[in-house]
Amino acid sequence: MTIDELDAKLLSLLATEPRLGVLEYSRRLSVARGTVQARLDRMIARGVITGFGPDVSPTALGYDVTAFVTMEIRQVSGHDPVADRLAHIPEVLEVHTITGGSDLLCRVVARSNSDLQRVIDQIVDVHGVLRTSSVIVLDTPVPYRVLPLVADVPRRSARKP
Repeated sequence: MTIDELDAKLLSLLATEPRLGVLEYSRRLSVARGTVQARLDRMIARGVITGFGPDVSPTALGYDVTAFVTMEIRQVSGHDPVADRLAHIPEVLEVHTITGGSDLLCRVVARSNSDLQRVIDQIVDVHGVLRTSSVIVLDTPVPYRVLPLVADVPRRSARKP
């Protein structure tokens, strides 16, 4: 396992109160400041913690439409060249290779439905993209989250012999 119960508590604090300092985390967890720093360093080195940046709302930036776009690509040279080109479109927030009837799944944002057409046209213009299909997000009742996985660590640890 990559994290233990103390790591899980630290991750939960980081996620819920990211602006606290290491000293305050150590106080709340009742451990030494050096322990917290060592735990943070270890989780960063192991790739458990992947960033400390602020979560920015696309809606607050004027991007009121979110959509998921699947695409079929010409797979002559694999997924990477197409993904690299898609990364140059600012409204493309994520690109995933997937199984099933399509090859790639993108989360994109746009300022309006007509602006979404512009973004999709840019995606279709990417060399290697054969076909796209899109769905517009109406609401996000469960946003991206990992804390339930972190909170599950003590339960999983208790089950191990």
